[in-house]
Amino acid sequence: MEIVESMKKVIQEMIVPELDMIRAENAEIKATLVVTNKRLDDINLHLADQSRRIDETNKRIDAINNSLNDRIDETNNRIDGIRDSLSARIDETNKRLDRLYEVIVRREEHQDLRIKVITLEHDIAEIKAKLAA
Repeated sequence: MEIVESMKKVIQEMIVPELDMIRAENAEIKATLVVTNKRLDDINLHLADQSRRIDETNKRIDAINNSLNDRIDETNNRIDGIRDSLSARIDETNKRLDRLYEVIVRREEHQDLRIKVITLEHDIAEIKAKLAA
């Protein structure tokens, strides 16, 4: 049994230090894993906070976008109203110009008729003078 005991002792002397070293390394790995998990938790919290902020910013952007769309629609409606008003005024002005043109043409025709009447009166006066002579 002495051989078994001595073999056991030799194996323990060789393996036990390595087991202790493995245990120490395992403890370091566990400590590193705890620190890494803590950092991951912190990063996850940070990402969740950033996600919440992004969501809030998106809501604000959506609200501004809706407000701008409403203002654009209102402005377009005002522009349409002004365009309709201007079109009506232009149509009215065109009618007045057409009427003015008609009046001007009539005045020219009136002037032509006046000249013809004067010419006819002159011709009648000549005819009367010839008949009287």
